[in-house]
Parts: sequence; structure tokens; C-alpha cells
Amino acid sequence: MGSEVAELKKLVESLSKEVTRLADEGEIKKLHFKYGYYLDKCLYQEVVDLFADNPDTFVEFIGGRYRGREGVQRLYVGRFAGNFVKGRNGPVHGFLLDHAQMQDIIDMTPDGNHAKGRFRALMSAGTHKSIQDTHPRGFVQWWEGGIYENEYIKENGVWKIWKLKYFPFWHAHFARGWSNKEIGEFIPLDTKKYPESPLGPDEIVEQLMLWPDTRVVPFHYPHPVTGKMVKEDDLRAPEYGKDVSTALPALTLAETVKKL
Repeated sequence: MGSEVAELKKLVESLSKEVTRLADEGEIKKLHFKYGYYLDKCLYQEVVDLFADNPDTFVEFIGGRYRGREGVQRLYVGRFAGNFVKGRNGPVHGFLLDHAQMQDIIDMTPDGNHAKGRFRALMSAGTHKSIQDTHPRGFVQWWEGGIYENEYIKENGVWKIWKLKYFPFWHAHFARGWSNKEIGEFIPLDTKKYPESPLGPDEIVEQLMLWPDTRVVPFHYPHPVTGKMVKEDDLRAPEYGKDVSTALPALTLAETVKKL
């Protein structure tokens, strides 16, 4: 009888841990989906408030790394709100910026206080013709696809975004499509740091990828059957028929910094 009770206790403890893990994964998914909904409507202060108040918090975006809550605030409230909605918190009439978040994969760390997540974003954006003379973007409509490889942290019992790495690897003008995209079109790359650039990043990131670059954004997780990570050479993208040694180096999820 005693051994049966002990086995039941072990089973309950195991099930309790599994329930906690599943609940945490659900909270992290909701956290990231809410990030997307706030971003859709230019609610940038709400976006900033989703991030951890931690010295290691950062966002990587288009060649720059914005560190700490101050850097996150500078990117979303300073840069994005300033460029898209003239500094207000919330949408402006006729400006579309939808960020659908999907294909979520969450993996918890053994301590239960950290997690990694991979998400896909598909953005449809632009201005209505009625505001082309009053909005700084003029008349424009575009698509964007990207991958998030993020880290999350439980802070005072609440899950928050800790390290957000966004790889917006393809853009397309709505009419011309992605095959006709010009190199360097759509997004200017960061070349100056804060405070030389008042809304710039704290660090310039070494690695960049933009369509037609088709390197793989590295996976934070191993293969679910083999248990192996994808080989580094298989993350690269040589030109058709050429040896992989001729291709750009594989991307990494490490915190690279470009030497200026």
C-alpha cells in the first residue's frame, strides 16, 4: 500500500509539472499574439509594456539592437510612432499595419522561468489613397514576411518579452510582387548608433538578411525525431548550382556586434 501511495504522489507531481508547463506555454503564446495585436494598431506604449524590466532586455531590428527598456521605448515610441502616426499612441485614419502572428513553437527551460519561441509574421501594410497627400508615406502598399526567434522571462510571476529578434527577410510592393523587389528597397539599414542618431540602436548588428537572401533563420530547437541541430552549411544559401563554400556565412542567434 505504501509503495502505491508513493507512486501516486510521483504521478501527481509529474502531472502538476506538466500542467504548469502547458499553462506557461499558453501564456507565452498569448503574450506574443497580444504583441501582434497592439502592433497592428500602433499602440506602441502597450507594446513597450510587454517587455521585461531587465538590463539584458533587447530588440533586434534591421541591423540594430536596442537595449533595455529605454532602447525598446526609443524604437517603438520614438521611431515607429514618430514615423507612422506622428507620435501618437494609436492608429491614424487610413494607415494599415497588420502583423499576423502564426506557426508558434514554444520551448521552456528546465527552471520554468525562461522560454524560447519561434513565430512567423505576415504583414500587410499601406495607406489608403484618401491620405496619400497628408501621410508622409504617400500612396503605398506592401507585404512583409519575417521570423521571430525570441526569449521570454517570467518576471514577478508574469511572462514578459525578454529578447526579441526579428528577421524581416522578405518585402514586396503589392503591385510588383516580391520578384521585382529592388535591393535595399523599403527599409533603410541602421548605420549610426544612439546618441549620434537620436532614434538609433545601441549597437549595430553584424548580420543582416533581406530578400533575395534566403538563408535559414536558425532554429533554437533540435530536430524532434533525430535530436540533432541543422548543420551550419545547410543554413546557408549558395546560388543555384554553386558550392556552399561560395555562399554567405550561416546566420546565428548569438548577439553579434558589427565593428564600425
